[in-house]
Amino acid sequence: MKKTVLSFSRFFVGILFVFSGLIKANDPLGFGYKLQEYFEVFHLDFLNPMAAGIAILLCTLEIVLGMLLILGFWSRKVTWGLLALIVFFTLLTFVSAAFKVVTSCGCFGDAIPLTPWQSFGKDLILLLLIIILFLNRDLIKPIYKKEGTQRNITFLIVLISFGFGLYTYNVLPVIDFLPYKVGAHIPSLMIIPEGEKPDEYEIMYHLKNKKTNDEKDMSDKAYLKTEIWKDENWEIIGEPTKRLVKKGFEPKIKDLNITDASGTDYTKEIIENPYYSLIIVAYDLKNTNKNAIGKLNAIAINATQQFNIRTVLLTANSAQDAEVFVKENNLFSEVFYADAVPLKSMVRANPGILLLKNGVVVNKWHNHNMPTFDQLSRKYFDKQ
Repeated sequence: MKKTVLSFSRFFVGILFVFSGLIKANDPLGFGYKLQEYFEVFHLDFLNPMAAGIAILLCTLEIVLGMLLILGFWSRKVTWGLLALIVFFTLLTFVSAAFKVVTSCGCFGDAIPLTPWQSFGKDLILLLLIIILFLNRDLIKPIYKKEGTQRNITFLIVLISFGFGLYTYNVLPVIDFLPYKVGAHIPSLMIIPEGEKPDEYEIMYHLKNKKTNDEKDMSDKAYLKTEIWKDENWEIIGEPTKRLVKKGFEPKIKDLNITDASGTDYTKEIIENPYYSLIIVAYDLKNTNKNAIGKLNAIAINATQQFNIRTVLLTANSAQDAEVFVKENNLFSEVFYADAVPLKSMVRANPGILLLKNGVVVNKWHNHNMPTFDQLSRKYFDKQ
């Protein structure tokens, strides 16, 4: 029985750590964005520029520890490492859940979204299994007993794990779990299907009594039903807030709103263009790759002049910053504005490029492997 429990714990924990590490290493920039949320919560903002690098290292560590546990190499060191990691993650997910500081833990990236409480429950189970492994670490036997073989295999695992994270960071995720993946029809992902209900909210007022100084919160329905508004002693303090009453259907794309500098909505016009559109996504113009912008600018000019292709740059920067950027880089594309969150989801690059047609993501590229104008012409524009 003891041997069965130990074997189950060993392979379950090992496989889960490898799976978790690979899923996040598939999208290290996305994991980096999640780490930045934690950094801000714990006032570690100075780590934000290093978030992607830390993400790759953490993913590599998860994969390596998981594989070494499965192989049975260096069981004492590996179980110590697993115990330290799981204690840290368990405390982190508890804080996230109890104080509602982060809405999604990012444990399995965007492939399997977990709430903080779900993640905390998962970590408790892992903690129990890892404690079993730790207490019985001397019973874990390696598959290969020669130290030279163990070192060579470990080096290969580290190399592949770290290399995979670097590759996806510099190219794009191998498997895209985001709503803007190739083949996705963006407009249909933004609507609530017929028969489905959206989230239900209520407006909350904070009231204070001028005579007694008593304070209380009250919903808009209760505010009207009790007719407390007729009592001049009660006044609303501060701004009303929205509170979720009932969770409804949530479209996969719920936060995309594209506007011009004056705030005019161009979302429908841009994403539903029946012809090809080149969408350059540079959510942060201050840290975007200027060399890539120059190459994309040349592509945009040729695409517009030769095929009348509309080219658009989307950014989360202010109109003032964008205006300076346009002048400095002689930007040819039209400039529109959207929130940074959907822009980061569109393409894991700054800048990245999307090719849209009639609302469908035909293809997308990182600035490190973007096609030339001739390649775009031969594959797409010549055939339209």
